[in-house]
Amino acid sequence: TVLDTAGFFFTRDGVYRTSEGYNQLTGWLDDIINISGHQLGTAEVEDVVNHHVSVAESAVISYPHEIKGEGKVLAFLPLKCLSQGYCTATLTAELGELISKKTAKYAAPDYVQVTRAG
Repeated sequence: TVLDTAGFFFTRDGVYRTSEGYNQLTGWLDDIINISGHQLGTAEVEDVVNHHVSVAESAVISYPHEIKGEGKVLAFLPLKCLSQGYCTATLTAELGELISKKTAKYAAPDYVQVTRAG
């Protein structure tokens, strides 16, 4: 479970209080990937991505990369925009630019996987 025996969250868990007064668990804060020698927190990138108007929620994972050590994959589950015919290539470019500005250029995704709700 995410709670220890005393009922507290582990220090590596991210959580915030909703407007209704509930605690919303956001995930581990210490998931770190190594991109070309740079330590990158996945929660940091997910936070930037989740603020895009078309993204409902996201997950950042890595995969082995011959040159960089690890590459980045962003998976979106689901997007708010697909029902409105939003172009995936446009969204990919927008997210890459947003992540580059808010986090770092090396944090921009190598690959984006877009999925539909359901």
